[in-house]
Amino acid sequence: MTNPATIDADAVAKLRAQVVDWRFKSIPASNQTVAEVLHDRLDLFEDEFIGPMLVIDDDALRHNLETMAAWCARRGMALAPHGKTTMAPQLFERQLQLGAWAMTAANISQARVYRAFGVSRIVLANELLDPAGLMWVADEFDTDPDFEFNCWVDSVRGVELMDATLRAREPNRPVDVLIEVGGQDARAGVREQSEALRIAEAVHKSKHLRLIGVGGYEGAIGHGTSAESIASVEAFLRRMRDLTVELANRDFFAGLDQVIVTAGGSAYFDTVADVLGEPWPEGLPVLPLLRSGAYVTHDDGYYRSVSPLREDGADAFHPAFHIWAQVTSLPQPDLAILTMGKRDASFDEGLPEPQQVRDADGKVTELTGHVTRKLNDQHCFLTLPAGSPVRVGDWVRFGLSHPCTVFDKWPMIPVVDADNTVIDLIRTFF
Repeated sequence: MTNPATIDADAVAKLRAQVVDWRFKSIPASNQTVAEVLHDRLDLFEDEFIGPMLVIDDDALRHNLETMAAWCARRGMALAPHGKTTMAPQLFERQLQLGAWAMTAANISQARVYRAFGVSRIVLANELLDPAGLMWVADEFDTDPDFEFNCWVDSVRGVELMDATLRAREPNRPVDVLIEVGGQDARAGVREQSEALRIAEAVHKSKHLRLIGVGGYEGAIGHGTSAESIASVEAFLRRMRDLTVELANRDFFAGLDQVIVTAGGSAYFDTVADVLGEPWPEGLPVLPLLRSGAYVTHDDGYYRSVSPLREDGADAFHPAFHIWAQVTSLPQPDLAILTMGKRDASFDEGLPEPQQVRDADGKVTELTGHVTRKLNDQHCFLTLPAGSPVRVGDWVRFGLSHPCTVFDKWPMIPVVDADNTVIDLIRTFF
């Protein structure tokens, strides 16, 4: 499709020199380096890990990364994964090695993390009006002539504010911007094409900004997988297409080798590929760009129900996140209390799903009829059916929904193989 972004492999590798100590919950505070811990090939249940224990399944992780890269290649789509999902440079590196064109950020704080690890191309899928943020971008331009960056605009006022800040700084090149398209009662973004054309004119008048495309987030338009939702998403994407063609017809993209048109969260990226992957008018060099992020670990909840690759088959994503919590109390016949709460697990798109129980002898039993009733800050309330095998001291494995609100709770996450041997430690930066 086009040249992928790069990352500083040496900076990522240095994460293995970090000391594993009390700062990283659940992991034994050995005061060894990450590399030393991995050399010991620790067992999750035999080597002093402390519950609750969040883990990433290595087979599922590898499958998801490779599946998404292959799917995009087949559909002719470039990929700029939304790094805010994981904020994990080790995972960024794997995504970029598989051909990702860029990494997407939602704000400058995230972009600063990316740049600390040398990410060469960043899409900021948001407006950037903060003077300090714009100054940081200008400084990065001065420091690294190969660094590529773009962000979004959705008002003439926003363009004027950006221009005023950059005029005072006079960066050595303009900041690339895309006009964001939005929907009624959704997120940011222009609602009318006439307003988009006024914004394009304002960008054209600024010597500090350059218009390079159109962006949007269709996930704010659709809700679920109904035919009505899909139709709403498709109509939104066609608005983006129409605007792109109109801007090109008015010569706003004159001189560009590439026009970026980007959408695609983790729920409707197939529809995005259907619409934005259609042939464009001759002479309009569009790069159709997805920004999906949650596919890395998929989930046992929201994305399991809405992802385009949720069905069984070689292309289906696999849930890679699991959390193990210990049963500390059975205060009544139908209730168990476990060592896991809102500080450990996502709960905004569905409560954790009980899947297995592991007893003191290491025997694992599949669970049915068990339901997470609620979470407190540090406690899980698990409803037990009659005849439940769950006992005090057992460990229960849960599946999780919405990975975006799991990663941010864990500064270091073990990656395990099928035998629960720790084969990697993923560092996050939230």
